[in-house]
Amino acid sequence: MAYRPIALVVEDDELQRAAAAMLLEDNEMEVFQCGSGEAAELILDKIGGSVRFMFTDVSLAGSVTGADLAHIAASKYPKLRVVVTSGQDQPSLPTGIKFIPKPWNSLDVLREANEACSEINNC
Repeated sequence: MAYRPIALVVEDDELQRAAAAMLLEDNEMEVFQCGSGEAAELILDKIGGSVRFMFTDVSLAGSVTGADLAHIAASKYPKLRVVVTSGQDQPSLPTGIKFIPKPWNSLDVLREANEACSEINNC
């Protein structure tokens, strides 16, 4: 079985989470999904070094926001490409973290995922 890069989709809206996950799965990525920042933190704690791409909304279930996750990822996993999305104004994000406003365009998300993969030559 060939290696598939790992993506993490963090979105509290089930339909948007499923749409993003399906998009990335169709792009030959292994996708983990969760609806809260706390669940995403648990995944990052277990396999964060293996995750290549994280796509997160700012507003999530629980107290940890997508912006919080971006800060955590930037400090613990500097090679992880993170894209934050929101229907609201752009939050303060660490350097190198990409923001895509909602409604997001599939091609924009795929471009970011493909860049994450090309950095490791595995997509």
